[in-house]
Amino acid sequence: MSNDPIRTPDLTDRPYRLTAERAMEASPETLYRAWTDRLDTWFAAPGSVLMPAVEVNTPFFFETEYRFQSEEPARRHPHYGRFLRLKRPELVELTWVTGAGGTEGAETVVTVELAPHAGGTHLHLTHAGFPHDKARDRTADAWPMVLEQLDRQTAA
Repeated sequence: MSNDPIRTPDLTDRPYRLTAERAMEASPETLYRAWTDRLDTWFAAPGSVLMPAVEVNTPFFFETEYRFQSEEPARRHPHYGRFLRLKRPELVELTWVTGAGGTEGAETVVTVELAPHAGGTHLHLTHAGFPHDKARDRTADAWPMVLEQLDRQTAA
């Protein structure tokens, strides 16, 4: 693990944030692994994850693919980031950078808190540092669908 200081993004001029919560069927440990070393099983396009290690200060890259219309080719959306805090199996915090239609190049921060609840997990996600309310609102609409997909994939 790197001994370099962790440089968290300065979100002072980007106060737009959102939260999403969901009761998940899987355990906190399973969800922690999904967010760290198993992104390609539920979110990232298979074969696109570049993550040399799951450690604080470690950068990563992956792509998602989404088809807006069934007859269209899938569009690729690159995601870049680095881990800021990791506390197994309770917390994953990472930076999140995407392009148009996402963070618009702003380095945002995603914090995923995992707590045991009713035989599964209560997942609380905060996504902070959007450049404006429109970027936040687009992403706020997407996170519930992403968490539903995560729940389906990890419950199996």
